[in-house]
Amino acid sequence: MSELFDLSGQVAIVTGTSRGLGQYFARALAKAGADLILTSRRREMLAGFEAELKGMGRRVLSLELDVRDHGSIERMAQDAIAAFGKIHILVNNAGCNVRKPALDVTWEDWNLVLDTNLRGSFFVAQAIARNMVQHGYGRIINIGSVTSVAGYAGLGPYTASRGGIRQLTMSLADDWGRYGVTVNCLAPGWFKTAQNQVLYENKEWVEYLVDRIPLKRPGAPNDLDGAIVFLASESSRYVTGQTLLVDGGISTGAIRATVSPKEKP
Repeated sequence: MSELFDLSGQVAIVTGTSRGLGQYFARALAKAGADLILTSRRREMLAGFEAELKGMGRRVLSLELDVRDHGSIERMAQDAIAAFGKIHILVNNAGCNVRKPALDVTWEDWNLVLDTNLRGSFFVAQAIARNMVQHGYGRIINIGSVTSVAGYAGLGPYTASRGGIRQLTMSLADDWGRYGVTVNCLAPGWFKTAQNQVLYENKEWVEYLVDRIPLKRPGAPNDLDGAIVFLASESSRYVTGQTLLVDGGISTGAIRATVSPKEKP
């Protein structure tokens, strides 16, 4: 069975790898055997992580990428293909968020989040899919969120972008399936990252969150390792257009228990 999860000899692009979950995704793919292309708006931010992956025996290339700039996307794709020839895996991870009550969201806030998370993901996928279609093989993994299927106050632009990612994933799966390219959405639940760490400083909020998660804890970054490797590998060859929630069960709609778990129903 191990060959179903072996990525040896494959090349993966992971966008947004200067920090956060992007680094965990790239590290998991590297452990499975993949060579990596890392991206960030500031290439110098990738130096330490690039050295870490090279220390694992992987070929690694760091490239500058601003997903809000179409020219930057095209340059990244051209440089990646020039360096490696064939791209097997794309993880569309680069993203941002603006937390505000809906009445306070500005035009600029909306454009920042949607242009980064949704438009950027589409045009990165388009640029890399050209190479995948040419070679008749590809695994595209769009990073969504539990907000791809649920709404939360104060996250209007973000939930719109992540809901859009889910729908975009299904559309691209239909577009590119005939060429051997699968497109899926990996949707993490509540994970502590640099983007949301301020929330986890609120003890009451954390207790409220944990109470709604059936597994009774927020996600740890390594909880996503198996899912990202599965979607990137041969083991998911007949899976496309799907959203895989890795959220501890919070999307079940769990609420505070009214009876003790020790009590019989």
